[in-house]
Amino acid sequence: MGKDIPKAKHDHETLKFPDGFLWGAATSAHQVEGNNLNSDWWDWEQTQEENHRSQEACDQYNKYEQDFDLAKSLNHNAHRLSIEWSRIEKEEGVFDEKEIEHYKKVLAALKKRGIEPMVTLHHFTNPLWFAKKGGWENFKAPYYFERYVKVIISKLKGYANLWITINEPQVYAYMGYLTALWPPQRKNNLKAFIVIWNMARAHNKAYKTIHKISPEAQVGIAHNVGSFDSFHHHSIRETFVVWFADITQNHFFYKLTGIKTHDFIGLNYYFNKYISFNGERAKLPSIVDVAVTKKEVTDMGWEIYPEGIFDVIMDLSDYHLPIYITENGLASTNDDRRCRFLISYLKEVYHAIQTGAHVKGYFHWSLIDNFEWADGFKPRFGLIEMDYATQKRRVRDSARVYAQIIKNNGLPHYLLRFIGHTVKAEEVLKK
Repeated sequence: MGKDIPKAKHDHETLKFPDGFLWGAATSAHQVEGNNLNSDWWDWEQTQEENHRSQEACDQYNKYEQDFDLAKSLNHNAHRLSIEWSRIEKEEGVFDEKEIEHYKKVLAALKKRGIEPMVTLHHFTNPLWFAKKGGWENFKAPYYFERYVKVIISKLKGYANLWITINEPQVYAYMGYLTALWPPQRKNNLKAFIVIWNMARAHNKAYKTIHKISPEAQVGIAHNVGSFDSFHHHSIRETFVVWFADITQNHFFYKLTGIKTHDFIGLNYYFNKYISFNGERAKLPSIVDVAVTKKEVTDMGWEIYPEGIFDVIMDLSDYHLPIYITENGLASTNDDRRCRFLISYLKEVYHAIQTGAHVKGYFHWSLIDNFEWADGFKPRFGLIEMDYATQKRRVRDSARVYAQIIKNNGLPHYLLRFIGHTVKAEEVLKK
């Protein structure tokens, strides 16, 4: 053995992201605006316990400039938000110009601050009149949605260039029609498929409409994707189930729509699942409950698995389209965990970019704590903490960590301390 000390392969350079990278956070109208009176969700909430009703939420309908000022002060150069269909079209075929003007002001406020909007046209909620016609079960649903999209794009085309037609279509069908935990609470497998089919048709119609009115627009969906792995890589049956889960969750909607109606991939990542035989008599592998593995989880019980975002980015990069991380975040009342989460997940995004994936932006979920659907106000996802009793906002330390990342357009080495870099054994052992 020679006495020469090998050269270290570790350096302290900032892990740089591409020039022009979009850094921001995301929200949805119903979760933050408050008093969304004409939607099916509001109607359904009135049958729930009081702490599971959105009520004023974060009152962002009135306080949007305050929230955008905070985003600007934290260096954000982009923001994902949604337009509430049930405000725009309270009655079928009647479009409220006052509400359209409101959203013009909202988008103009972002542009004024140098923040690029990414606008979602449907984020789970529907106008009550639409729901009463059967909602997305109705085969005329794509027509109703296209009519709304045509009005919105005609009025707002100069205010945004990045458009999400539908947020998480398969989640909508799963929660409303397979588990029936969300409205309309109709547990029916066939109806679930019809809903997804109609949403695929609606996306394709909306894509063509948007490009006809605004040829330079970039259009996609925000798609909830999951990472999957098996315990036993030699098992053909486990490998098959991993493949099947990937196809059905991550690729199915793109197969229905055709990839040519997507200008980019919008990727929402929260879930990792392990596949294994859960009992000696089981004929097929199944998903392993995270309670078995005792892996670290968020306050929602979702596994924290940074490597998974690398896996799904590389998987979806096969479509050779630009990729935006349209949602990624965790529910936690311990903000130190959010700091670690940000660094560990963004480090994996960096590695995916270095490996060849064309990732153009990252939108953390969420900018502020918000109404988390059927879970009410308890989950805390925000970079900014909400006091719902007073409507006061407080910037969390994780927001300041994210601001440093944005300022450097990458991960400075000193921030990697959150995941163990520069931590010395003697410092830990002293305790």
